[in-house]
Amino acid sequence: MPSGVVTSAREATDSTRDRVARSILENGPSTAAALAERLALTPAAVRRHLDQLLDDGAVEQREPRAYGARGRGRPAKMFALTAAGRDAFDQQYDDLAADALRFLAETGGDDAVLAFARRRVASLEVEFAELTERQPELDPAEVLALVLTRHGYAASVRQAPAGAQLCQQHCPVSHVAHEFPQLCEAETEVISRVLGRHVQRLATIAHGDGVCTTCIPRPISAIPDENGASS
Repeated sequence: MPSGVVTSAREATDSTRDRVARSILENGPSTAAALAERLALTPAAVRRHLDQLLDDGAVEQREPRAYGARGRGRPAKMFALTAAGRDAFDQQYDDLAADALRFLAETGGDDAVLAFARRRVASLEVEFAELTERQPELDPAEVLALVLTRHGYAASVRQAPAGAQLCQQHCPVSHVAHEFPQLCEAETEVISRVLGRHVQRLATIAHGDGVCTTCIPRPISAIPDENGASS
């Protein structure tokens, strides 16, 4: 077989494998069946790529969480990205960014780093306002998730008993944020400001969690009173 054909086939395989990994990154832990449906691939093809990603240490198998009574049969395995798998999607300039922030901290102190972090995420507020104006039918948290996704955070909103949770499956600055938490602090400030309420970070990728999770409480006006009506 000509070498060019072999190279093209290998590139196509690598591209599909990258799509599988990216789908897990953007959607969180997934079953092989869900990946196959999402990517319009056969289950057998997805399993081949998952096997290779497992061998490479890019993904790991997890037991699915049980909600309520389990049905018959063994539940399908979930596949999640490992730290090494996430590394493949992180920017190649992490070392340069960390060195620059170390220099800033040495010359200007922690306040200078925080000022930089706040300036870095300032554009999120502008984009949030613009998208809210264009799509007023969207919930503010959903608007924010779309804006964050544009910036590489693969964000989504999940409803929770106390309100909602903003889940970021990826953090493009996680390695740097591990050393400089001001980046996370500034980001949390923006989330709170654009949503108009105090939010709480429950987990961050920068500190070893699988997902950055932010609790967004319901507005006071949406909390039912003793008679079950919203105030």
